[in-house]
Amino acid sequence: MYKITDIYDLDHTIAKDYLMNYTYPWEALKGIKELILTLGPNLGEDYEEVSETVWVHKTAKVFPSAYLGAPCIIGPNTEVRHCAFIRGSALVGADCVVGNSCELKNVILFDHVQTPHYNYVGDSILGYYSHMGAGSITSNVKSDKKLVVVKNGDEHIETGIKKFGAMLGDYVEVGCNSVLNPGTVIGRHSNIYPTSCVRGVIPENSIHKNDGTVIRKKED
Repeated sequence: MYKITDIYDLDHTIAKDYLMNYTYPWEALKGIKELILTLGPNLGEDYEEVSETVWVHKTAKVFPSAYLGAPCIIGPNTEVRHCAFIRGSALVGADCVVGNSCELKNVILFDHVQTPHYNYVGDSILGYYSHMGAGSITSNVKSDKKLVVVKNGDEHIETGIKKFGAMLGDYVEVGCNSVLNPGTVIGRHSNIYPTSCVRGVIPENSIHKNDGTVIRKKED
């Protein structure tokens, strides 16, 4: 339930071929910078290299007060709004929103992802049509600075990495002011209640309540 093919439709990102090299999504975090540097020069005439190793599609809208750190790619029809801070190593897909005062660092955002208000997203991969409510963040380093472990009940998967925020599957909705702790993996079509503190693996088609209870969604 937490392999790349379990939580993502890879047809909705230009990182498809890259991600297909891995089993688990967090394995792809270490190579995002190199991926962008490889993709950028070959994006074609619809992209402009607005500064060194920063490629922006001609239909994207980047507000003057936004900061685009290198390397990064901003896809078609995406908005990067006022005071957004893209620190670098950010691959942002088509039709995305990076909102006011949001910060991105070492991330892949699939197409149609929204991080519209006061979000921090670091060392994370956000799937197709996933959405982070205002003030929700990924916490990407444990307080004890130890390597991140993905926990799914009694199963513990050693990732071998220190910085790992969250993996959001396609169509995940994260409520306002929620914190996704290091090593969080959320399956497709799941919802996180506002003000939740989330950790571990949340199955697809689930609801995570803000008291930590996880229930399955009812069938339509």
